[in-house]
Amino acid sequence: MIAALGQDLRYALRQLRKSPGFTVVGVITLALGIGANTAIYTLFDQALLRSLPVKEPNRLAVLRFSGDDTGSTHARGDSNLVFSYPMYRDLREHNSVFSGLIATSWAQVGVQWHNQPDLADAELVSGNYFNVLGLQPALGRLLVASDDEVENGNPVAVLSFSYWQRRFGSDSGIVNQSISINGHPFTVIGVAPRQFHSVVGRDNPAVFVPMTMKPEITPDWNDLGERRSRWLDMVGRLKPGMLHEQAQVGIDQVWHSIRADELKQLGRTSQRFRDAFLTNSHLFLDDGSRGVPVHGTVPATLLIVMGMAVFMALMSCTNVASLMLVRMARRTREISVRYALGAKRRRLLQQLLVEGLLLGLAGGVLGMVLAPQVAALLIRTIWGEGRRQLAFSSHPDLRILTFNFGLALFVSVLFSVAPALQFRRPDVTQALKQQAAIIAGDSLHLRRAMVAAQIALSVLLLIGAGLFVRTLRNLKDLDLGFATDHLVTFTVDPKLAGYEDVRTVALYQQILDRLSGLPRVRSAAATNDPELANNNWGNNITIAGYHPAEGDHMNVEWARVSPGYFSTMRMPLLAGREIEPSDRLGTHKVADVNESFARRYFGRPQDALGHYFCSGAGDVTPDIEIIGVVKDASHTTVRESVRQTVFTPYLQDPQLGPVYRFGLTFYVRTWPDPKLAESTIRAAMYSLDSKLVLDAFRTMQEQVDDNLSDERVIAFLATSFGVLAALLSAIGVYGVLAYSTAQRTREIGIRVAMGASRFEVIKVVLFEVARLVAIGFSVGLPICFSLARLVRSELFGVSNYDPVTLIVVCSVIAAIALASAALPARGAVKVDPMVALRYE
Repeated sequence: MIAALGQDLRYALRQLRKSPGFTVVGVITLALGIGANTAIYTLFDQALLRSLPVKEPNRLAVLRFSGDDTGSTHARGDSNLVFSYPMYRDLREHNSVFSGLIATSWAQVGVQWHNQPDLADAELVSGNYFNVLGLQPALGRLLVASDDEVENGNPVAVLSFSYWQRRFGSDSGIVNQSISINGHPFTVIGVAPRQFHSVVGRDNPAVFVPMTMKPEITPDWNDLGERRSRWLDMVGRLKPGMLHEQAQVGIDQVWHSIRADELKQLGRTSQRFRDAFLTNSHLFLDDGSRGVPVHGTVPATLLIVMGMAVFMALMSCTNVASLMLVRMARRTREISVRYALGAKRRRLLQQLLVEGLLLGLAGGVLGMVLAPQVAALLIRTIWGEGRRQLAFSSHPDLRILTFNFGLALFVSVLFSVAPALQFRRPDVTQALKQQAAIIAGDSLHLRRAMVAAQIALSVLLLIGAGLFVRTLRNLKDLDLGFATDHLVTFTVDPKLAGYEDVRTVALYQQILDRLSGLPRVRSAAATNDPELANNNWGNNITIAGYHPAEGDHMNVEWARVSPGYFSTMRMPLLAGREIEPSDRLGTHKVADVNESFARRYFGRPQDALGHYFCSGAGDVTPDIEIIGVVKDASHTTVRESVRQTVFTPYLQDPQLGPVYRFGLTFYVRTWPDPKLAESTIRAAMYSLDSKLVLDAFRTMQEQVDDNLSDERVIAFLATSFGVLAALLSAIGVYGVLAYSTAQRTREIGIRVAMGASRFEVIKVVLFEVARLVAIGFSVGLPICFSLARLVRSELFGVSNYDPVTLIVVCSVIAAIALASAALPARGAVKVDPMVALRYE
């Protein structure tokens, strides 16, 4: 048995070497299918499917509530997943369903080590965080309950493993040393385990600090004792043997008891509010094995890309199957001879199986080598080098590798063995006479069907690529309302360097003066509400003399800006003047508004000048005069429609803490390439104060590209998959035509002998091409129209039935098919009638 297997292995290697074209195309096709799918499924698995690397993750539950609430909410995802710190303490102390309940909240901090400032993500966690998750330190110790008992009483920190490696060079001596966080000393007590990042999905914090250190981590925003401020997530570990249904009933009873006490403290007596706040409010326990979900664009992008990868996998499998069938059909005579010489069916199947396994193994190995590289490219392309670090790895999960590798082997084996199964009762004499005729017909029909399917999938992918490319182009060509050239931007938050409010105003002015005085700098300005940063600051307003209709919302975007902001951004002024240095605290309050604001409330831009408004509603006195109107500009995202916006001088705000909680974003317009000014700007900031951390330093064009990252990724991958699918289709068309032309050699010879012209011979081949393309279009286009509706929301400025895209794609596919038919057609017209009549 072993000897026979060795013989088959050697024979299979010889056969594959004899057909290098078939071998190379088959291996590369499988590798592309496996590599692309494995890479994409690796990210999808980490984003949505993989369990946390903690002890018994199936016993974790994420807390979520329903019903109304009062007060402020600070949430990065579902607002019903965040709670107040007093609520956390009440639930932790009074529940009987959890063996432990933890709290966590994301923050951004400035970390300084050896006089080098660094902006990093931090996670505020309850003292029982690591213990409840069942984690052990990689170095030192982790936080314990006693670290989290007294407000601002224990400034200690645990480093994440990746941050310890990246920032501290894996130095074990960092334990028990002091680092500066937001200008305050913290003692490093340990390093978290390597595989663990956070209990919050996709977060990758650099440091973990006790929840009671929040006043130092989020200056001007404590709220540890504020019951009406919701900002933390909660995850509980169910007690051993506790059923989910039992736990749900138990925790909901505790929730209602606590909410009833809160209702009394609120003093609200209306039945409607009572029903929304208490009667119809419930606390739910969601699956926490994958951590706290954070909604965003990542899953949506991956879902679209994953759908493309599925079609790519189908293309790869279909192409390999077609190659296998043609190869087996050409080996009909060989198989017949082996039967005639006494070969057993079992041995023949074994030999073919070995060949298929070798091909699948080679393609699978190459695909697995490519997968991590493709995954790493996707991570860099989607999330970029300079963006917030996410907990994604480019290394595939074993489950995904096993599935994709198994699929490749299955396809290879199936279509290696399938033709041989037709020889269960072979007519050897007839087979030897007709060579490939026994299975030629069936194989050709099946191959035609497969090539038609490939064309359909190519149409699907290329139309998708065309729609996304046109969407990206439309967004890039969109007038943003300001000039992006020669503009660089970065954010400075002095609180992360330990500054107090009284020093912050002076520092901002020093920064603006220093930037404006730099060589090769035209101008500099700042705002607390940066452009295209997916950021909003809203306020309700009251306008003097304006009486809103019922249901007319009076909420507008409210940005605080420095003098010269519009001239630096090159936002055209339509009427009046822009904010000047003299507009500061103690002077007459003024504001500029955008064109949408002016047209909505006053009709024409110039009619808005001189009118007054103020923040808030009710018994308020409008005291801010509109002094100018600027042209509308894209703000939150490139896609989003323009909101009514007011711009007030940041120097006229009496309270800096709440307004500038995340610092100011500075814009510097340069004379040369803005990239060349980065080192100069950084040196200027360092000389001003070495503790200052510059966040998100980039050109404005990079900011625009970052804003369009999802569209760019989808367009790039859709185009790549579409081009690859078209090439595979071309190979398939060529194979079918070459094979069918060879099978019809005798027929073509007779036609030529009877006087058929070259054009008439070519028509035979072209008719075959037209039939394949027509079948592919008739299958692919209806499917494409159906699926296009699913991605309609991702398109911009283009219909999902865009005629230009349809015409271009159909023309390209037809041209590729005709080009693929060139060689078979050329061979057909060169047929010698005498040779053809002796064929077979």
